[in-house]
Amino acid sequence: MLFVTTADIHSPIYYDLFVKSINNLQKQPDLFLIAGDLIDRSNTKDTGPFKELRRVSNAMFGKISCPIFACFGNNEFEQDWDKIKQNSEIKFLQDESVVVDIDGKKVGIVGSKGSLDRPTWWQTNNIPSIADTYKKRIETIGNLLGEMDVDYKILLIHYPPTYEILGGENPSGYGELACKELEKVIVDQKVDLVISGHAHRGKREVWIDDIPVLNVGLSLNNGLVIVDTDKLKHGLEKFF
Repeated sequence: MLFVTTADIHSPIYYDLFVKSINNLQKQPDLFLIAGDLIDRSNTKDTGPFKELRRVSNAMFGKISCPIFACFGNNEFEQDWDKIKQNSEIKFLQDESVVVDIDGKKVGIVGSKGSLDRPTWWQTNNIPSIADTYKKRIETIGNLLGEMDVDYKILLIHYPPTYEILGGENPSGYGELACKELEKVIVDQKVDLVISGHAHRGKREVWIDDIPVLNVGLSLNNGLVIVDTDKLKHGLEKFF
């Protein structure tokens, strides 16, 4: 199976790179997966988040024929989630699962913004009960993964489920960038592939036990990340 993946497009900031990367694709993938932050909230005051999301979607029109799934990032504000879902051709999964058939294989995808071990200062002061929300989300993600009876299981998540992939980020802020508690979840639920983003100075790839966790941020990888599941192994090479 061939997946094209990305995250942190932060349109309009990396929109041109996104379009260039789409135009350079040589093969049609079986799935196109986006791990959040399709837009950059601070740069949508004039155009609005929905217009910027439409630009991202339009960049794929006529060029990507496979199913396209995304999860929300921290730049897609929760008050907009329902409207985004209703008005986007991209299928957003927020603490939800879907199963697709690829050449006779059942591929399950759980999508979530994810959780943090320590909410940011802004979140603590602006989102009531955010710490409880994050704790409950860990359980929800585990339940969704555990309920799947599929041939291949993917977790599509914005906040990384491990500190191992944070790389060049400041260690004192790891708890505000990722959720280490989710490591046990992905191992216990036998996830085959984790697609994440958010850590702009993180590593591109780590392995938790035998599970590949990829940071597919657009600027970090200088383009889209192509995953060939038949070749997925330690030392994964990425083709842009």
